[in-house]
Amino acid sequence: MVEADAVEGAVIEGDAAPMAADGRTRDRVVRILLQAGPSTAASLARRLELSPAAVRRHLDAMVADGIITPTSVHARGPRGRGRPARHYALTDVGHEEAGPTAYSDLAAGALRFLDEIAGDGAVAAFAERRGAELESRLVAAVDGVPEEDRLAALAAAMTAAGYTASLSEVPSGTQICQHHCPVQHVAERFPALCDAETAALSRLLDTHVQRLATIAHGDGVCTTHVPAKTPTDVAPGDGRPTAAPGKNPVPGLAPGPTLTQRITSR
Repeated sequence: MVEADAVEGAVIEGDAAPMAADGRTRDRVVRILLQAGPSTAASLARRLELSPAAVRRHLDAMVADGIITPTSVHARGPRGRGRPARHYALTDVGHEEAGPTAYSDLAAGALRFLDEIAGDGAVAAFAERRGAELESRLVAAVDGVPEEDRLAALAAAMTAAGYTASLSEVPSGTQICQHHCPVQHVAERFPALCDAETAALSRLLDTHVQRLATIAHGDGVCTTHVPAKTPTDVAPGDGRPTAAPGKNPVPGLAPGPTLTQRITSR
């Protein structure tokens, strides 16, 4: 089974309203920190008109997602008794959530230049390289994990990597919902980045997946559909997926190198 702390970041979607409310509060925290700089939980609670306990819950989640980080602020004048209050500041990922930055503009400009001098093939090759790097970062979370736990493990690893991923069960399978896109403003111009990311998810799960929506194209979340296994995908007696007649075996089931070994040997 997957370790409990590895699955903790994956959320099975049950009630969209609380998640939407959390997203709005999170956006307000980002805007306040962008305008006011490092702030304490108490000052944020006053500005948000929320209880300190409620604000700390949001702050803890945002720290876990890499959006903000605790920081030390040197106060001017005489120092009072006791430890100084903890302040929170935006990380680079947090600044990206606030909107396009100079880094986004620079990355988009670099890819435009690459496209102009080398063509679409060069941009596609860059996107594939980035997809392979993402795969290498996430592979340890799913390699060797039982198939029934693999999606939850992957969603947890994606959340730790800054994608804020959750799972939503649908009649035809499961949807991976990414509530944050680290390259949103670049992917708006270069969809090959989204295609390469989708291909990486397919390889990590050893199955075909389909991208249904992307933040870069104006959707609320990036949604990737993972189809449910059909009866023809399961061999009688052992419950393990197998290939339908005339098709190649499902990758990852035949004896041989592990997923990690296949990636690192490329």
